[in-house]
Amino acid sequence: MSEINCICLKFGTAYGPEYVNRLRAALARNTGFALRFFCMTDDARGIDARVERLPLPHEPFAERMLKALQSAPKIGRLQKISLFRPGLIPDLRGPLLIFDLDVAIVGPVDDLRDFAPGKLCMRREWRTSSRAPSLGHGSVERFDPLLHHYIYDFMATDPEAAVALGGGSEQTYTSASAARAGDFQPFPDDWIVSFKYDCRPMRPLNLVLEPHLPKNARVVCFHGSPKMDEAVAGYRAGPLRSTRPCGWLKDAWIGREA
Repeated sequence: MSEINCICLKFGTAYGPEYVNRLRAALARNTGFALRFFCMTDDARGIDARVERLPLPHEPFAERMLKALQSAPKIGRLQKISLFRPGLIPDLRGPLLIFDLDVAIVGPVDDLRDFAPGKLCMRREWRTSSRAPSLGHGSVERFDPLLHHYIYDFMATDPEAAVALGGGSEQTYTSASAARAGDFQPFPDDWIVSFKYDCRPMRPLNLVLEPHLPKNARVVCFHGSPKMDEAVAGYRAGPLRSTRPCGWLKDAWIGREA
């Protein structure tokens, strides 16, 4: 296979089109394959013409799914389930990589495509919640549409049971479903890292040293605080959580066009 297939999901107003465009450009800089990059969205304005755009669907099971969420341990957003819809991209060849918009591509991503063929892969969760414990973190996922469409099928057939399986969390539902089918395989921990857990220097060095980039990292995930733009500029949140401005993140996230 000479292509790498990547997709993101953009809905609502939390992230502008520049997040989609920067993610596409960063992936193009960090792959040796021809990149096909897709965005499922409810608003395609401002998105680079090189991005293949897919409409955000209203799923027939949406009302039942949302009703079930009201009594789940976590009221999450489950729109990502639509990315597993059978036949979503009819001419797709090979696996599909899902990236959240709040990640920075910092190294070669080709290994993410080729790791553990036939398995659904996510990074192991850094810290789990007793409300909705998860095997995998959902910022980066790799699956094969021909093999793992049951992620969508179960939600479409029985959204109440599917929401209960995931406790209201998309990443818990996806990883638990794959594990139940014998298909779950975590990516190596050092390929996908957390900015706040793996890059921020320990106190009090966080006040004087720039955040560091782990050696083998391909992707840096941002969950909670700081957000990506805050980390680039320098984050002020008291002596424990503050960080210095991060030049390597600015280069990786904003970078140059590709």
